Order: sequence, then C-alpha cells, then structure tokens
Amino acid sequence: MTTDWYEGDVDVNGLRLHYTRTGNGDAGAAAKPSLVLAHGFSDDGRCWAPVARALAPDYDVVMVDARGHGKSDAPETGYGLADLAADLHGVITGLGLHRPAILGHSMGGATTLVLAGTYPEVPGAILIEDAGAPNLGAGASTPETDARWARMRAWVTALKGKTRDELIESQRAETPHWTEDELGPWADAKLRLSPNVLNRRDAAPVDWPALLPHITCPGLLITAEPARGAMVTEEGARELQAMIPQLRVAHIPEAGHSIRRDRFDRYLRVVRDFLEQAREPPRSAR
Repeated sequence: MTTDWYEGDVDVNGLRLHYTRTGNGDAGAAAKPSLVLAHGFSDDGRCWAPVARALAPDYDVVMVDARGHGKSDAPETGYGLADLAADLHGVITGLGLHRPAILGHSMGGATTLVLAGTYPEVPGAILIEDAGAPNLGAGASTPETDARWARMRAWVTALKGKTRDELIESQRAETPHWTEDELGPWADAKLRLSPNVLNRRDAAPVDWPALLPHITCPGLLITAEPARGAMVTEEGARELQAMIPQLRVAHIPEAGHSIRRDRFDRYLRVVRDFLEQAREPPRSAR
C-alpha cells in the first residue's frame, strides 16, 4: 500500500473505529473534496486500495473499517444497518469532513443509504455499488434469513481455517480476472474479520419506504449481472428509484457482485464521471 497514506482511529459510539486516508490530514489533502468509502460484509477499508489509489490525486479518500471488520473494535452486538450508519456518521463528523461523497459496496451501500436518509445534511453525494433496500432488509428472524446466516457463519468459519496464502490461491482460482492488487487485501480482511459480525439478532428492521425519500443529495446506483452474482435486479433498481427520484442507474455488464473487481476500468470511469458531475454547481449559481 502507498506509504504516505495515513491510518488513524475515531472514537464513535463507545467504539474505536479505524480508517485509512490517502492524505495525511494536512492542508493539501483537506483542500481536495472528500470521498468516504464504505466496504461490504467481510471486507475492510483496505480492500478499496486500488480505487483509492486511482482517485487520490483528485480526492481526499477515507476508507473506513466498519465495526467488527479490519482494525475497528468488534462488540458482541450492534451490527444492524442503523448502527453501522451511525458509526459512519460519527467517523465523518469526527474527521470534520464537509459533505463528502460516500461510495458504498453491498453492506456499505446499504449503510450509505441509511446514513443519507437519517442524516440528509451529511453527504454531498452517494454512490451505491450493488446494494438495494429490497435485498438488504435486516433484523427479523425468518427461516430464510436464519438459513442464510447459518450458511454465512459456516463460510466465515471455513475462512478462518485457512492461511493467507491458501485464501489468496482459492480466490485466484475462483476469480482469475481479479488483479493481484485485489487478492491480498481481500485475504487480509477475511483473517481480521470478527465472528461477532454475524450477531444480528438485535438488529432493528429498516423502514425503507419511510427512510429513503429523505435522501436529498445526488445519487448513483451501480448495477451488474444477477446471472453473475449481482444482487440488484432491474426491478430492484426501479423500486429504489421510485423512493429516490434523483437516483441515477449505471449498469456495468459482464460483472457480478464485486463490480469494481470484475470491471475495474469501466467502474472507475462511471465513478469519476458521476463525482465530477455531482461537484458541478447548479445552473442558477453559474
């Protein structure tokens, strides 16, 4: 990883939450627009390294480790989306970031949606990579959700039984198109992951229809191919747009759930274009 990146912690909601920042917090970094990156389940902030490296010349990029992930504290409970959104809000305010753009993948995308609906004055723009409200409800125990989390627990347990090299080799075989820059951080995140992240019995369900219309900032939903493992369908994207009318949708073909890892160059162009447009002043202000 780039050696001049800065790592630090913010005390939020009684926890120590870790972040990595492409600048060191000096005046030069602060002069750039802020971009906060929220990772998916079982990843951590350093999994964003290729994206952060590409965007660092133009943005002050902050990669946050969610509770239970990376180097952040891992309490026994408190892993609902409202908790994660409150944590992310605390990091943003703790670092003094002014209306940052927030880019979230999967769990991080759902967290970003909850944050933008709960604290609409905080984000300047949101970008959601393969996450949507209909797929990512949380809290209530049903046979389907219980079975899903049982499979997830078995998966996490299996990961913990492997070495870093074994993890890298198995993932390389499964996703040969991923770059080597992706594989190391992916494996490191799995080894750092706390099993406590699976303790979601206390997670309150999100009232998406009530929450999402409060989002006022520009938004982008990045979708891919459900046949390749992407979660958000065309119908799911339309449902999200019905609740967030200003939400744009960019579809990237030949990609699955980890869109940026599957089609990095195309993904980066989509993200850059949206961020540049979101920074433009309204016509009335020109």
